[in-house]
Amino acid sequence: TAAILLVIFYIWDTILYKKEKPAVQIVTEKVPLKIEGAFNFVFLLGVVAGVLFSGIAHLGEVTVLGVHMHIQSIIRDVWIIGMGLLSLKMTSKVIREENEFSWFPILEVAYLFAGIFMTIIPALAILKAGEHGAMASLVQAVQTPAQFYWVTGSLSSFLDNAPTYLTFFNTALGKLGLTEPAVRAAFASGQISTMYPEFEKLLVGISLGAVFMGANTYIGNAPNFMVKAIAEESGISMPSFFGYMIKYSLPILIPVFVIVMYLFL
Repeated sequence: TAAILLVIFYIWDTILYKKEKPAVQIVTEKVPLKIEGAFNFVFLLGVVAGVLFSGIAHLGEVTVLGVHMHIQSIIRDVWIIGMGLLSLKMTSKVIREENEFSWFPILEVAYLFAGIFMTIIPALAILKAGEHGAMASLVQAVQTPAQFYWVTGSLSSFLDNAPTYLTFFNTALGKLGLTEPAVRAAFASGQISTMYPEFEKLLVGISLGAVFMGANTYIGNAPNFMVKAIAEESGISMPSFFGYMIKYSLPILIPVFVIVMYLFL
């Protein structure tokens, strides 16, 4: 997927670049390239280490306000916040000012996704009810890996991918009469392909849809909207919400997703 998109964007950028008028070169004194604040790479590596730790360690679970949380996930989140605060504290304000850094894009994304997560709860509850809920017809219609791929992806385009993935993960379990502990044990033993081959195929479709199709809209993933806000703050004209979908998602991404379906499902 990445290779296809990189080739498309390279060709596109090359064509647009050739259409631009050559810039007038002004001879100035050459300034050696250097990076100020390079010590922030240490904090970046710290963030990566925290994510890797949460994926490797198994420290049990705790319940906070009725929500089950993995202890390693809590440690990871606290660690990442600590890395961010250290970077904020140790990096000179001058560097941020020269990079025209502001909190506006982050705050805009925070407000948007706070609203999404507050209003998403009823929709997820309906989906979680499965064949006994208001969207029973949709859940009953989804049977094959390809169908799970497109339905999961379509919802991930407008909702966050994590709850959408979890919802259809549970839907697939219910359809096959499986339980999460049984599937988890099969994964741990490396026997998922032999013990539950049908579930593995459905899970591939769910995973591909949830991960890839968040790029279909600005709100499919938080970084999408943040990059848009950063670009607009820098004076770059960005397409509207539906303009992005019509100009880029439908003609470029959807054909790529069709290819992915035929290759993997």
